[in-house]
Amino acid sequence: MAIKKTANNIKKAITKKKNTKEAEKEARKPHSSKKNGMSLYSNLAYKRRVKQDQRARKKAEELAKLPKNPFLRFFARLRPDRFFKWWFSKENQLRLLKIFIAFVLILIIAIGGLFLYFKKDLSEIDPEELANRVQDTVNVYLDRNGEVLWEDKGSGDYRLVVDGGDISTYMRQATVAAEDRNFYNHIGVDFGALLRAAYMTLTGKQVQGGSTLTQQLIKQVYFSDEAQDRGLSGIPRKIKEAILAIEVEKMYDKEQIITLYLNESPYGGRRNGVESAAQTYFGKSAKDLDLAESALLAAIPNNPARFNPYNTTFNKDLISRQKYILDAMVDMGYITAEQAKEAKAVDIIAKVKPEADQYVGIKAPWFVLEVKSQLEAKYGIKTMREGGFTIKTTLDYRAQKIAEDAIAAGKAIFYKNKSDNATLVSVDVETSQVIAMVGSASWSTPGYGQVNAATSLLEPASSIKPILDYTPLFMQRDGINYAPGTILKDENIDRLYCSGNVGRCKLRNASGRFYGNTTIRQALAGSLNIPAVKALYINGIDNSLDITHKLGDVSYCANGETAGLSMAIGGGCAVRPVEHANAYASLARGGVYKDLAYVLEIKNATGDVIESWSDSEGTRVVDEQVAYMITSILSDVNSRRYTFGSLAGQAGFYSSKTWFAAKTGTTDNGASKAKDSWLLSYSPVVATAIWNGNHDGRAVSNGGHDVCFKISASYIDRIHSEVYGADGKWKSGDKIHEPSGMQHMSVNGKNDIWPSWYNKSKSSGITNTTMTFDSISKKKATDCTPAETRINVTVSKIIDPMTKKETFYAGGYDTENEDDVHSCSDAKPSASIDVRDNGNGTWTVSASVSNGRYYLQNYTISVNGTATKSGEISTSGSVSYDTSEEPKSASIRVTDTAGYSTTANWSKK
Repeated sequence: MAIKKTANNIKKAITKKKNTKEAEKEARKPHSSKKNGMSLYSNLAYKRRVKQDQRARKKAEELAKLPKNPFLRFFARLRPDRFFKWWFSKENQLRLLKIFIAFVLILIIAIGGLFLYFKKDLSEIDPEELANRVQDTVNVYLDRNGEVLWEDKGSGDYRLVVDGGDISTYMRQATVAAEDRNFYNHIGVDFGALLRAAYMTLTGKQVQGGSTLTQQLIKQVYFSDEAQDRGLSGIPRKIKEAILAIEVEKMYDKEQIITLYLNESPYGGRRNGVESAAQTYFGKSAKDLDLAESALLAAIPNNPARFNPYNTTFNKDLISRQKYILDAMVDMGYITAEQAKEAKAVDIIAKVKPEADQYVGIKAPWFVLEVKSQLEAKYGIKTMREGGFTIKTTLDYRAQKIAEDAIAAGKAIFYKNKSDNATLVSVDVETSQVIAMVGSASWSTPGYGQVNAATSLLEPASSIKPILDYTPLFMQRDGINYAPGTILKDENIDRLYCSGNVGRCKLRNASGRFYGNTTIRQALAGSLNIPAVKALYINGIDNSLDITHKLGDVSYCANGETAGLSMAIGGGCAVRPVEHANAYASLARGGVYKDLAYVLEIKNATGDVIESWSDSEGTRVVDEQVAYMITSILSDVNSRRYTFGSLAGQAGFYSSKTWFAAKTGTTDNGASKAKDSWLLSYSPVVATAIWNGNHDGRAVSNGGHDVCFKISASYIDRIHSEVYGADGKWKSGDKIHEPSGMQHMSVNGKNDIWPSWYNKSKSSGITNTTMTFDSISKKKATDCTPAETRINVTVSKIIDPMTKKETFYAGGYDTENEDDVHSCSDAKPSASIDVRDNGNGTWTVSASVSNGRYYLQNYTISVNGTATKSGEISTSGSVSYDTSEEPKSASIRVTDTAGYSTTANWSKK
């Protein structure tokens, strides 16, 4: 039955095919004019039906070969031979061609629409004026009083615009090889490069540029302020650049465009244009640049800040890019491989002229260049390079000259500690304006003279203690309150401090000894390390860092790094001296922070003010009483003597003419050798940071502060009298006054100041007990301590917040050690006395005394119960007393230096 059915189907198909062929044959026959009843349109319709029938028949034949089950039929169609036959069929290729044409038409319409949409925003930009947009510029920097510090116009012939013939051919070729290899072939836009860059950006693989030299020129001239926007939001700018680039290519030839590009491109710092770069870096014109020099300069515009030859940190990257450009020039046929090899062998960085040559005549160079850097970061390198600005800064050139003189005085004694560098920076207390900045021992010193140590990261050593350790401690109000008179025991805490590294780690004071029960006043003034660590432990590291940053040391451990408790003594993290001075200025202001200020006013070329400084109330970080407690300690010369001895009153650390608070610091190099030293100081008007050490971190020969003290002594009185005194802002005797609310009381046997919130009975964490001491040794009495020297003292008992041990404090008495002056076997002093009647109405009282173990100290003779004579005596001997009163009784009491005493008596028989 199935065979019969199949035969019938074949028969029908043959018959249908035969009929179709006959119909086609009939259709091909010529038609007479009489048969126009079947019109041309009917013939076309008929042919269309025939083709449709053919397609239907072919489709039916294909379906007949496939399984009837839809699921099986689907997989049968995916058989490779059937799929490729369909894919490469004329019918499918025609379909794909139609889709592609439609896509291209839509893309062209879309791109055209985008160009028209963005072109309306460019109506005010005239590409014909492009050549007029490149012009010479100068920025003028002034001090606060109008003194010219620098006219920023580069060195030598500062021409931005040069003719094409005045630019080396190598320079042109290197630039094309580095930035746009297809420059001479495109119409202003390289669509292939744009599509590649768009794909990389949209897929998030990499933000990539696809700009031609022409587009880069447009960006530099017209869109410099938007140049940093490199993501999706930068696409509108890219479209505008493309539109203008195409129009520019119609108005200028390729040589004109590359000349404009080379005149306009940034080459690091203020060097805008290849002529400026050639003059500055190599002391020659752009037309005289050789191959190695051209390749180096061509590398810079890709990232002018990074590839600035004076940015020595990235010189290796600059050389790598130069070599890449030389290889690209070989690939493009501009030079031979041998020429590239010779150029790579040149020590090109050594040929770069020192940057100092560019700044001949500049005043306060470290400060001016810091201002320049800040303005470039704020307004953009391109904007500042366009120039025409007059920048009035906060610097006072009077103060600057005094600071430079002081550094010179310190430099003269570098030999004392074998150092080679120093820095000084001062911040006005009222406003936080930087008034003086000396960044190194000498600007002209090769290698590091131009490095600004005043803004560099340096470990602060003990100078961080007032900010990080004790200010947050004094802020504590809940629980135990702390103040200058609080006891923090100076003892061995290696087990807690070293976190399991005992033996390889130890915490000691500079003297190497422990001082036992010390007040915070003694600990901070004497720069003891262990109480500082305990203070940080009590505060908590995160809390202390938060206060430190808020006071102004914003760079200290600012990137999440931490050195644990060693941070308490300035280890593991670094500060910038200018920020450190500002943190101390916050203390001088009574705990109020203000942002550092470098600029008072900026005017553009037309005289319009575009920026103007105004003072603010600042942000209160700590209570005024907290700040004053720190000030009271740091200005207490007598408390410094606890560890500094006679150095406490040395010039620079103290002045009889100028009141100021001060803190030292000494950093070691990890091998127990001093690396550098600090001196921070502040008065009511100015805060100053001074640092001294070696530029490369080498150890100095000793940990003394001779150089810092010398610099301070040469600076502190002059800055006050010649600047602030001359302006009527300071007079001799001015100091920071105690705020209202401070309490003066005796705690732990010590008189000191305490904050208003301190409650002696509730918040001190102190209990009292009584202990017996020896009044001579000031130590605990023993069984051998004589009754005469025993004294009962009320002792404060404190639980140490870190070690949790009981600590006893008795205000000058040693609560830990026993009397070591007396022993039970000591020989005591002895005496005898007699009275002689002289027969003339007078009597003589005579006594003999002998010393025991200790020298005698004093004696007292009494007659008839009344002391009649006393005096000093050191060794065995005789003493006498004449009287006109008849003695009924007489006695002598003698005492030695250990407090031992004896009494001899006489009475009339």
